[in-house]
Amino acid sequence: MKYLCLFIVLLYIAGCKKTEKGKEQDVIRVSVLKGPSAIAFAQCLEFPPVVNGKAVSITIADSPDIIQASLIKGEADIAVLPMISAANLYNKGIRYPLLGCPLWGTLYLIGKNFPSSKNELYLFGTGTTPDILTRYYLDRKRLTYSMNYSFSTAPEVLQALLAGKAEMVVLSEPFVSMALRKDTTLRIIGDLNNPEGLSPEFPQTAIVCNILLSEDASQLDSILRASCQFAVEHPVEAIRILEERHVFAPGMLTPECIERCKIYYQTAKEAQQSIDSFLRLIEQYEPKALGGRLPDSSFISKRE
Repeated sequence: MKYLCLFIVLLYIAGCKKTEKGKEQDVIRVSVLKGPSAIAFAQCLEFPPVVNGKAVSITIADSPDIIQASLIKGEADIAVLPMISAANLYNKGIRYPLLGCPLWGTLYLIGKNFPSSKNELYLFGTGTTPDILTRYYLDRKRLTYSMNYSFSTAPEVLQALLAGKAEMVVLSEPFVSMALRKDTTLRIIGDLNNPEGLSPEFPQTAIVCNILLSEDASQLDSILRASCQFAVEHPVEAIRILEERHVFAPGMLTPECIERCKIYYQTAKEAQQSIDSFLRLIEQYEPKALGGRLPDSSFISKRE
């Protein structure tokens, strides 16, 4: 009798585990980097979509490292992270191909004027996208500046600018809008996302997707395109959603901030030429940021 009871208990536990696993399979887990990327997902946060019977669950992550860990552990089906990180992970064998690109901007040169007393430019993140695009911008404009990385975070760079400790800085949204709002003598001196005024800009943000979801790709594309469009066409509503869910503190976002993020969705196939150009630019300036080489052709889906 004792063994029969034990057998029944074991069957019950196994059944529970099977049920839990089944529930997990009915959920598409999305990890989104906190910051401008999250703006594009405001609509999905307010109205969680369902894809072929699978609920979409969105988690906002505080750093790219957290998202990378979730991909390595297989804890995310879809992830939104910098393009540079997505390509690097792919080259390291974390085979999440590119689904599409939702953001094409956010980086700007901020100051009062081009500094005349000292050619020093403050930014943070050596070897990251802001660093690479700053160097590219200066090269294209034939400007010579000393790059100062003494501050380790964007808020520190912002505070240095507002306190007069830095004359010119590189910032991304929403810190650009915060700087312009707190000091009306500041202005945008350069658009690092589009130094030559061409369109489209650089596809700086990537949405990668587990290859097992390939049959859902078209439906996912439609949801992502609509969500990006919602943020652009209804910025006030998007801001409300993001503030209520504590993704951004009240007052951090403005409609102008959202406009400067250059939010619109393109599938990997639609954006292929822009992606190739951007990855080649990264390889030129910082090849180790990609793991020493460009990702192979399977990184960009060739689906119709």
